[in-house]
Amino acid sequence: MRAAREGGDFKAHLQAALEAAPTAAQDDLTRAAHRVVDVAAELPPQLGCWFANLAGALAESGADVDGIPVIERLSGVSSGALTFAEAWGPHVPAAEDGPTPDIYRETQAILGDRTRIAMQCWYALPQFASAACTLLSLSPATRAAVDDTDELVDRAAAHCPQLDYVRDLRRVLDGEQLLILDRTTRQGWGVEIHGVGDNFQLHTLLAAVLVPDHLPGRPVDPRHVDAFTTGESSPMTPIVTGWWNLVDVNGEWIWNEGVPADIPLFGDSRVLVLDPPSYERSWSPGRRFPLMPATLTLTATYDPADLTAWWPTLKPPAR
Repeated sequence: MRAAREGGDFKAHLQAALEAAPTAAQDDLTRAAHRVVDVAAELPPQLGCWFANLAGALAESGADVDGIPVIERLSGVSSGALTFAEAWGPHVPAAEDGPTPDIYRETQAILGDRTRIAMQCWYALPQFASAACTLLSLSPATRAAVDDTDELVDRAAAHCPQLDYVRDLRRVLDGEQLLILDRTTRQGWGVEIHGVGDNFQLHTLLAAVLVPDHLPGRPVDPRHVDAFTTGESSPMTPIVTGWWNLVDVNGEWIWNEGVPADIPLFGDSRVLVLDPPSYERSWSPGRRFPLMPATLTLTATYDPADLTAWWPTLKPPAR
């Protein structure tokens, strides 16, 4: 870190840190990570982005990383990157191609004194985005501490698609209680979710706890449960075929392509209604965010008599 601040060969030091991380003790990794995330946030973007990536690598090696400084720095980097992109208009240079003297001169003609920081932000943005995805995936505490949305980051996603993943990771519902109502059988359950990255995952894990013990149907393949919680799917793992249409209390579809946070609150609860499938849906097994482990736990089974007030409230499914 001293090399970065004083202009030394910090890349060599970073490479050495990356090579040492897999065999380091967790306490040592965590102490190093606390310093690294702060430096990533303090240094100019073209240097800070390397430390942001190092923080992600330390987290993957087992460090308990507070990713908040990197996530907050990403907002500022996104702002600078947007300044650069708006200066260039529809012909903005690709960040992955790297800067050139010609790009600097053309940008300076438009932005003047703001050129250097705007260019640094533009070319550092992909690395900050990658680091943010890693840190948000691996740290529920970081996810809990950041806001669900960041306007600057969301706008910059038009130029850096990985920021779409950052947006959805910020919205992950950890420790959220959902009320599940099956319209056909008039049964209901409570479930708690952690680390569920999309509704393909939610749909599959919900079936794993309800079918066939509580609802009739085809049991979930254990390989699918593994792939959507903590494991990996292999090329030999078959595709998943869905069990229901998922809708909200207003009858609007909850698309598998969305995220659990798309389920609207009804009072203090997110309510998910199960309807018979209108057509067969299939999807590939595996987590959208492979580094983020997930759980879905059955927390309550409700007596049908306790649910009678719900059924008149539910609107029929939209067609």
